[in-house]
Amino acid sequence: MAERRRRFLGRPVARFLAGLLVLAGAHALTRGPVASAPAMVAPQLVMFESANCEWCAAWDRDVGGIYHKTAEGRLAPLRRVDLHGPRPADLRDIGAVVYSPTFVLLAEGKELGRITGYPGDNHFWGLLGDLLRRIETPQSGQQHRKEAES
Repeated sequence: MAERRRRFLGRPVARFLAGLLVLAGAHALTRGPVASAPAMVAPQLVMFESANCEWCAAWDRDVGGIYHKTAEGRLAPLRRVDLHGPRPADLRDIGAVVYSPTFVLLAEGKELGRITGYPGDNHFWGLLGDLLRRIETPQSGQQHRKEAES
């Protein structure tokens, strides 16, 4: 009799507890720290260009075909935006862009700097390197601390 009672009580209780676990897990997935943490926005290089821009064409010829293959391109992937088209919602906080091409480096959704115009590939890579050093990464943060301590 006691064994029969245990089976009778055990199954519904087990099902109830299993249901609670499923609900608690679903709640944790939708309300937990992962879902509520702010999204990290990867660095990107935004190129504002226009259709008949000969300097944009020169950049495409000199740099455009290899940019994505470089360390710089992996750190800050290129995003092209039409200078005269509607500004995407996530770029509305960027200040005025008048000339094409203009390259704007964004990290965490904030402008870190820009290159206005295309001064040729040698100058472009140097200027881009200067901009990319402004990106705060765990490794660069450690480097800044070491420099500050010495």
